[in-house]
Amino acid sequence: MKNKIIPEKTTLHPRNPHRFRYDFEKLIYNYPILKNYIFVNEFDVDTSKSKQAKQTIDFANPEAVKALNKAILISDYGVQYWDIPKNYLCPPIPGRADYIHYLADLLAKSNNDIIPEGENVIGLDVGIGANCVYPIIGNHEYQWSFVGTDIDENALQNCKKIIAKNPHLIEVISLQLQVEPRFIFKNIILPEDKFAFTICNPPFHSSQDEATKAALRKVNNLEDTKTSKPILNFGGQNAELWCTGGEIGFITQMIYESVKYPLQVFWFTTLVSKKDNLRSIYKTLNKVGAVEIKTIEMAQGQKISRFVAWTFLSEKQQKDWKFNID
Repeated sequence: MKNKIIPEKTTLHPRNPHRFRYDFEKLIYNYPILKNYIFVNEFDVDTSKSKQAKQTIDFANPEAVKALNKAILISDYGVQYWDIPKNYLCPPIPGRADYIHYLADLLAKSNNDIIPEGENVIGLDVGIGANCVYPIIGNHEYQWSFVGTDIDENALQNCKKIIAKNPHLIEVISLQLQVEPRFIFKNIILPEDKFAFTICNPPFHSSQDEATKAALRKVNNLEDTKTSKPILNFGGQNAELWCTGGEIGFITQMIYESVKYPLQVFWFTTLVSKKDNLRSIYKTLNKVGAVEIKTIEMAQGQKISRFVAWTFLSEKQQKDWKFNID
């Protein structure tokens, strides 16, 4: 395959391999089925004017989105097998990779500006879903290990299948069912555990009705048409999309539980989709006595996202933390 110059998406993290337009030639080479979903967008304003530069997929089609994700994971993350059951969340890989890389920068600031790498750096993925994406990316990029939790046993069974069919993941990703859905860390963080970080994409909506209406708006915007049938282009089961109290309710619960594990986790982190929720989140974090709070902004194209990080470790405890313990 010839090397090509592909326009850069400068808003993504500098180490994010998806800073450039999708190299469909490479992706199709690694996953030929993707070819069935690609078309040429004649309205693309790319300055190169080339047909190849205007290639894209229908992002309103969940099968096309899944095929693209699968091609990316095979091409860029050393995955031999990856699949998810119908209607489960299929997260966009570039955005998930951004979270991992910005999280690596956060850890580096507490480690003499050196990103801690290796299997002894352990992260806790809260709500791993059926896709196992954060652990796949985190292990490939920085050789981190993960514990993935979820309240959905079927989702965990699918992750188990992904791990079993990718031998390099077997020793570095473990799975744990949260048997009490109203809790987040209870039953999961045990007295002997020590996590460098937690990572989470919390449920966004407060009800199934709200999630359905949002899906309709999204599809109508993507297709520039009006439909009354919700199609979740990135999928998603109930537990992945909504919970009582919505995003702010979930994160507030997470904060109150995190107080119970002040010395076992360096950085608690979670995505925050709604910027308006930040004020309430900061208020709760200050109330529970978080020592340090950070908001890290990320940009994917026109969309601005962010994650909030907090720690209960004092400055001395942060300096004394050992990321790699043999």
